[in-house]
Amino acid sequence: MSAFRKVNKPAMRQAIRTHSRAVPAFLFALLFVAAPALSRAVTCTPQGAMQPADRDLLASAGQRLAIAVAQQDATTLQSSLLPAVTQQWEGIHDTAEAAAPLVKGGQMQLRNLYLLDATSLTAPADTQFYCTSASGSLTVTISMRSLPPGKYAFVLADAAGAPLAGQIGLVLGWDAGAWKIGGIFARPGALDGHDGVFYWQRAREAARSGASWSAYYSYEAARALLLPVDFLSSPNLDKLNQEQSQLSGAPSFPFSAQAGDRTFKINSVHFDASLRAPDLGIVYESVGVSDPAAQRTEATAAMSAFLKAQPTLRGGFHGLWAYASYGGKITPVMELPMNQIP
Repeated sequence: MSAFRKVNKPAMRQAIRTHSRAVPAFLFALLFVAAPALSRAVTCTPQGAMQPADRDLLASAGQRLAIAVAQQDATTLQSSLLPAVTQQWEGIHDTAEAAAPLVKGGQMQLRNLYLLDATSLTAPADTQFYCTSASGSLTVTISMRSLPPGKYAFVLADAAGAPLAGQIGLVLGWDAGAWKIGGIFARPGALDGHDGVFYWQRAREAARSGASWSAYYSYEAARALLLPVDFLSSPNLDKLNQEQSQLSGAPSFPFSAQAGDRTFKINSVHFDASLRAPDLGIVYESVGVSDPAAQRTEATAAMSAFLKAQPTLRGGFHGLWAYASYGGKITPVMELPMNQIP
């Protein structure tokens, strides 16, 4: 038996999406960003400040659609699409399908609800919603790009009791008297029994010991496991980001790693949970080999060289994905557990 893990087609598609950081099942192209907004003529109402009727209607829609994702009820999901995203059904369906193992064995429970009122916009605009709690003690920021005028909502739900603690994010739009789907997002909330708080603590420990690369990617893991989306920020996440930004000796690229008489150019490294394990993915410059056996040999050499240059990463993560970059194209080659990488 070969040492590398066999990857099925859905997992491979997810790996490509994970590396590229493309958002699956978007509401309009490139809607959500973390960049500063240009328009603030909008309002956000968190669930604690909603009128009971508004909260009940949104909660009912969010629960129904989150359960549809968990139960793989494609009929309900497709019939609930906003008109603007009906042509994106294939991508939305792929995201919902990829969420199935994340929520398996759990019961969907709503975590947070946000009403996003952008009806005051006169044209699509880069927008930030500031969602302040009723007490004024907490503000969550939701960032969007080129948002058309309208009424939207964001729903966070968790699969309570699921081994992978699946998290679901739903972007909804108000249309024809009902909340309809604009985007679905899904991530695990735990890997190998460890949640985002665990990885945050591990990052701090690694930082104190001087293991900057291990600390940096533990912060990346923590961030990914705390929320299913990248377009929402909070004081808690701001603190995590600040800690990560203050690391001494943080990763910089391109990074050179030596293997025998060859120097591998590592263009990037990212946290990669596409196989539902706490992996890292490395993107290396390939010489363009096309034979599968030669590709695996090259990838193994690249991974080995990288870990010899950064040995503290072996103990903090399950394995490595190897992504070959050649001729402007990036291709997932293989994934190996750390203990199988020489």
